[in-house]
Amino acid sequence: MSATHTHSNNKDLALTRYAWLSISAALITIVLKTIAYLLTGSVGLLSDALEAIVNLVGAVIALSMLIIAALPPDDSHMYGHSKAEYFASSAEGVLILIAAGGIIWTAVERLLAPRELEQLGIGLVVSMLASLVNLVVSRILIATGKKRNSITLEADGHHLMTDVWTSVVVIGGIGVVAVTKWYILDPILAILVALNIIWTGIKLLKRSVAGFMDASLPAEEQKLVENVIARYQERGVQFHAIRTRQSAARRFVSVHMLVPGDWSVHDAHHIAEDFESDVRSQLSDTIVHTHLEPLDDEISINDINEK
Repeated sequence: MSATHTHSNNKDLALTRYAWLSISAALITIVLKTIAYLLTGSVGLLSDALEAIVNLVGAVIALSMLIIAALPPDDSHMYGHSKAEYFASSAEGVLILIAAGGIIWTAVERLLAPRELEQLGIGLVVSMLASLVNLVVSRILIATGKKRNSITLEADGHHLMTDVWTSVVVIGGIGVVAVTKWYILDPILAILVALNIIWTGIKLLKRSVAGFMDASLPAEEQKLVENVIARYQERGVQFHAIRTRQSAARRFVSVHMLVPGDWSVHDAHHIAEDFESDVRSQLSDTIVHTHLEPLDDEISINDINEK
């Protein structure tokens, strides 16, 4: 195994400690939000507690997939196991949708038969403590996910952040209920929360499907590759058949480089090595493949129109 792969796998494995952080936060918030629900009987707070359970399941899945993604390449998976992260984000998206369905079912029942809520003051305080835990952990996960280019951590962080906004809406609404005694507002809030959760789940699933389908790098990252290409074009090198794809934390870039026919293999090879190094300096965790072709050979233009 190369030193590059070893370093990358160790870095991937280090991400699992953030999944453990997510699991710990989920356990704490499940306890706090369940207490808040039992104290008040609010279906809005129940929806918050159910989402915390989904957070726990999602965090466990995230941990499992991060461990798999960190495995080194082998004979059956020569490009590594990084796509395992998409299974985590897909599963979390599905779980979010299931939780939303459960919330709506419970809320509709309460909407048809509103009931008085109890001990709202202490229940809201407990729920606010749970939300504070989620807020801190979600910011850590999102920042780390973006920095390390981990869709699993980023998805988990956004999921927790959705939970935070959910709690803000629920807590605010329950506060209004406490003042106005409009108990029907409780299930209405729960349904609104569920609709927001559904939107989050759909976005997660769309991103995961894009990863499974080998979607190209984001436009801003493709622009970085194009900037490197432009510098080499000024040196008499041309390019075609430029392809990119994202595989969780890994990026892949492949190009055909057309060099003047009178260049030696030695010089052309060094240009290719320099190009690959420059792309990697712009985009970390990128595997770059170059195919050298002579600029003045008509065979080289057979696939000139490939993208």
